[in-house]
Amino acid sequence: MEQDILLSMLTAKDTKQGYGAFLELERLSEETDDLYPFTEQFAEMVLDKAWAVRCRGFRLFCKQARWDGDGVIDRHLDRTLAILEDEKPTAVRQALAALLDMAPYKPELWPVIRQRVEAMDWNRYKDSMAPLIQKDIQRLLDAMQA
Repeated sequence: MEQDILLSMLTAKDTKQGYGAFLELERLSEETDDLYPFTEQFAEMVLDKAWAVRCRGFRLFCKQARWDGDGVIDRHLDRTLAILEDEKPTAVRQALAALLDMAPYKPELWPVIRQRVEAMDWNRYKDSMAPLIQKDIQRLLDAMQA
């Protein structure tokens, strides 16, 4: 499938179609910098009303870190980290995993990420999710040890 079609499908109402496009775009992001020009678009997706779109946007935003020679991630990180306060614990867990994936490529952003992650109130989530989020946070903090 053409990259433009996949990008347009990211916000499709058909969740299965959107997720399939996302997986393909995520795979492409690991292999090439073809999607790097869309990094700002991915950052904008974090503001979407649909939690699945927010997650897809943030994950793709983080995937571009390895290609970010222009500082696009740096300029938009603070705004996109709002996803760490998402009402959906699944979105928060996916965001923490995406940050873990980004961390090796952006050590200069560790202080910002660490500050936001340490300020998270993971206790606001259900008892079944709070310990998982806490473990995700610790895993990310451990990965960012200098």
